[in-house]
Amino acid sequence: RASAGDKLYGGRLVGSIDPIMEKLNASIEVDMRLAEVDIRGSIAYAKALEKAGILSKTELEKIIGGLEKISEESSKGTLVITKTDEDIHTTVERRLKELIGDVAGKLHTGRSRNDQVVTDLRLLMKSAVTTLSSHLQQLIRTLVERATAEIEVILPGYTHLQRAQPIRWSHLLLSHAVALTRDSERLSEVKKRINVLPLGSGALAGNPLGLDRELLRKAHEGDLPPCVSPPSPPVEFLSTSSLIMIHLSRLAEDLILFATKEFGFITLSDAFCTGSSLMPQKKNPDSLELIRSKAGRVIGRTTGLLVILKGLPSAYNKDLQEDKEAVIDVIDTLDAVLQVATGVISTLQINKDAMEKALSPEMLATDLANYLVRKGVPFREAHTIIGKAVHLAESKGVALNHLSVEDLKSISPVMGSDVSQVFNHQNSVEQYTSPGGTAKSSVSSQIEQVKELLKKLKE
Repeated sequence: RASAGDKLYGGRLVGSIDPIMEKLNASIEVDMRLAEVDIRGSIAYAKALEKAGILSKTELEKIIGGLEKISEESSKGTLVITKTDEDIHTTVERRLKELIGDVAGKLHTGRSRNDQVVTDLRLLMKSAVTTLSSHLQQLIRTLVERATAEIEVILPGYTHLQRAQPIRWSHLLLSHAVALTRDSERLSEVKKRINVLPLGSGALAGNPLGLDRELLRKAHEGDLPPCVSPPSPPVEFLSTSSLIMIHLSRLAEDLILFATKEFGFITLSDAFCTGSSLMPQKKNPDSLELIRSKAGRVIGRTTGLLVILKGLPSAYNKDLQEDKEAVIDVIDTLDAVLQVATGVISTLQINKDAMEKALSPEMLATDLANYLVRKGVPFREAHTIIGKAVHLAESKGVALNHLSVEDLKSISPVMGSDVSQVFNHQNSVEQYTSPGGTAKSSVSSQIEQVKELLKKLKE
């Protein structure tokens, strides 16, 4: 059982810390991920203390040398954690004292673990968002590359999971790509708000020692808030991550369905599938199912932090210890998921013949209605007429395009022999030339638009 005197706050409290309380209070296992950014922040803070006259140049050199040694130990995995280390700040300060003696105690002058941990988490998120943005943009590029290469491929488009209208495969891929470009823009916005430096603002009221916070800002390439700011950047990052995961989950669901024998539109690479321990024939799309499930994990982390935040009073509270684990878990989840999603998209094979065989005449019912519209029939009336034609075909047990001209004329005298021209899926997709449409010209334009967005995001 650790003594309260062993803690950074040992002067106020006496006796032993309850062992279960100590376990509940500790965050060191999660905090180890913050070691490098914590040390970076401490080096910058030491320089600011020297400039303010708190440290001599010799003391500064000792502190920086000790911190660099700790950084080396951390990177090699040899940094020892003791039972009294409740967080990474404690670990670094304890180890620094072991290396350079009592001068290590000067490092925390005017600094609180409050502004320290908020700074650490922001630095971690800033680095992570850069990496995640790169992964996300690579996924978007991969979708665009496939859309460009396979622009001639047509397949059924679905609404309510029912065959609706023929569309280009590229049109479907781009619908997912565009959603992800919005997510990439959101990540860029989040990064701007993460890039704010609370270090040097103390626990609450600021710093009374003439500390040069501009020096700290330049060291971290961030902006300066007036105080320890509210915990909105972590929850904003989690919220944006939830949206990304929702979009990836929907992409995964489309591909899971298309990879089934019932659809047979795509074949996934074995590198992103697993088998069954019982049924030798099985090839399971586990990569996509895991992406779909991880959406629930990320949304859960987001909801959890939102619930924690809703009742907190102003300034720092220990409840916020939970945000580090949530953020780190989501960073790791997104990092893996984005790379796997890119791998799946880049390696899957499309089964063009299966897609084309699935195109059926009744999918052109809207085209038949538009045929009547072009002959002056109001759309609502045309919709009813073609509905009757579909019902007649079903009652006769024939495809819609096998109704005779006489059958069609019996429903509407406006129908003529030229109606046969409607039953062409290639012609159907080429009608939709408006922005966002599935005509080749429109899809090509969408591809260029996404490419331009990617250029801007990269800049």
